[in-house]
Amino acid sequence: MEIVQKVLSGFSLDLGPLKEPLGFIRLLEWVFTICAFATTGGYVGSSVFSITCGGESIAQPVTAQFAYPFRLQSSPYYIPNCHNGTNKTYMQGDFSSSAEFFVCVGVFGFLYCTFTLVMYVGYQQLYRESNRGPIIDLIVTGIFAFLWLVSSSAWGKGLTDVKYATDPNHLVTACPPNLCHVLNHPYMGRLNASVLFGFLNLILWAGNCWFIYKETPFHKPPNPPVGDEHGVSSS
Repeated sequence: MEIVQKVLSGFSLDLGPLKEPLGFIRLLEWVFTICAFATTGGYVGSSVFSITCGGESIAQPVTAQFAYPFRLQSSPYYIPNCHNGTNKTYMQGDFSSSAEFFVCVGVFGFLYCTFTLVMYVGYQQLYRESNRGPIIDLIVTGIFAFLWLVSSSAWGKGLTDVKYATDPNHLVTACPPNLCHVLNHPYMGRLNASVLFGFLNLILWAGNCWFIYKETPFHKPPNPPVGDEHGVSSS
């Protein structure tokens, strides 16, 4: 209870830092980090194609559905044959590692943005009273910039593989020749946007390193000598 009281007593709301580049860019990072992992996590797509038997299309089309985290080999779909039966078929490929890594970076980036925004607007004096706060902020922000580079590149490559593995023109090769016809392609606009948000976060986090660096003692000029400070010179 005493710890909570100390935390609350030190809180002083000041929205001024959000008008400065340091706080404003952090706010943009918070928004676009949410966009990055939200457009990837929870995604569900499907490829649809029809089957023709004896010159007539089967009433029920085939729907091959897949979803985040894109372990496609665990997503079966059923292809009717022309003898009143079905063939159970699986998509090929496991792209969960790059997708989950990308979402993980986004979630932890969101949490760090939330924490630092609270520090900026509520505990600005605590943040600036020592050099430790800006230095730690600079190091962590630099690490996240590197993680955005790696995760966005990996997920961009993974998304290319997902598109190929779920392309209905590729899936119909499991059908007998000339019996399957593509009806609908999966909508990938949301996943394309996730990769763009990832690289946009890379630019924001890397650029913000400069403004955080200006808050550290590495950028601030050293204290002038006492004689120079008072304009005293020896004759």
